Amino acid sequence: MNRYLDFENDIENIEALINKLDINDSDHKFKKNKLIDKKKKLIKNIYSNLSAWEKVQVARHADRPHSKDYINLIFKNVIYLHGDKKYADDSAILGCLGEISGQSVIIIGTEKGDSMQSRIKHNFGMAKPEGYRKAQRLMRIANKFNLPVVTFVDTAGAFPGKDAEERGQSESIASSIQTSLKIGSPIISIIIGEGGSGGAIALATADRVLMLEHSIYSVISPEGCASILWRSADFTKQAAESLKLTAQDCLKNKIIDSIIVEVDGGAHRFPEDQAVILKNEIINSINNLKNLSIEKRKKIRNEKFLNMTSEI
Repeated sequence: MNRYLDFENDIENIEALINKLDINDSDHKFKKNKLIDKKKKLIKNIYSNLSAWEKVQVARHADRPHSKDYINLIFKNVIYLHGDKKYADDSAILGCLGEISGQSVIIIGTEKGDSMQSRIKHNFGMAKPEGYRKAQRLMRIANKFNLPVVTFVDTAGAFPGKDAEERGQSESIASSIQTSLKIGSPIISIIIGEGGSGGAIALATADRVLMLEHSIYSVISPEGCASILWRSADFTKQAAESLKLTAQDCLKNKIIDSIIVEVDGGAHRFPEDQAVILKNEIINSINNLKNLSIEKRKKIRNEKFLNMTSEI
C-alpha cells in the first residue's frame, strides 16, 4: 500500500482515479493510460524540485528500502556474523559476508526495522557501543583477508541512552573512525536514508562515500537544530535548509564523493530497480579502488578526512 507524503496530494488523487477505472472497458483503458502518463510526469516534476525538508521526509519514508533490503537484493551467499566478542550483539547494526559480481565482501549496515516489532528489535537503527565494536571487528576481518568493505548508513544517530554512555559510546564511535582510517581494505559507504551525526560517520569514513539522491546527511536532525537555535519546532523546515543536509549540498561541500540517482518517485516506489542501480555503483567503486595500492588508498582516505576537518 502506498503511503503518501504531504507534498504528494496530486499524485494520490491521480492514483485514486486510476484505481476507479475498469481495465476491461476499452474507453477506461485509454483514460487509464493517459492518467498513468500524467502521473509519471507529475512524479518526475515533483521529485526534481524537492526542498530540503521534503527530502528529509523522503529519506524517512516508512517504505524506503533499508540495509537488510539492499543486502537481500544485491548480494549472494550472505552469511550473517554477530557480536562484538566483548559484551553483546547489537541488532541496530547488521554485519555479514556476501558476494557481489564474484567478489567476496564484508557488509555492515545500520538497520531501522520495518514494523513495530522489528524497529524495537533493531532499536530504530540507533547503535550502542557493542554495535560499533562489532563493526570494528568485521573491518579487521576484512583487513586480514583483504576483502572490500561495503557499509549502508541509515540512522538518526547513535543511541543516546545512559547505558550506552556508561559502556563507552563516544569511544566506540571514535575507534570505528580510527579503524576505518587504518585498515587496508577498500571501503565504500552509502548513505541510503538518514545519515545522522557520529552514529553515521562511524560507518561512513570510507574511500568512497556515496549518497542516494534523496537521502540526508547532517550533524544533527532538523528538529534538534530547531529546538537548540530557535527553541521551537516551528522552525524545523528552516533548520533543514540551514543544515545543508541534502546529497546535492554534501557533494558541493565535498563531504561525499558522488550522488547515486534514484528512480523517479524515490527508492521506496521501486526498491528492486533502485537495488540494480546501487549494485552497479558498488561494483564500479570496488573495481576502481582495487586498482590502487593499499598504501595509496590509505593515504588518499586519510587526506580526504583530514582536509574536511581543516576546512571546518
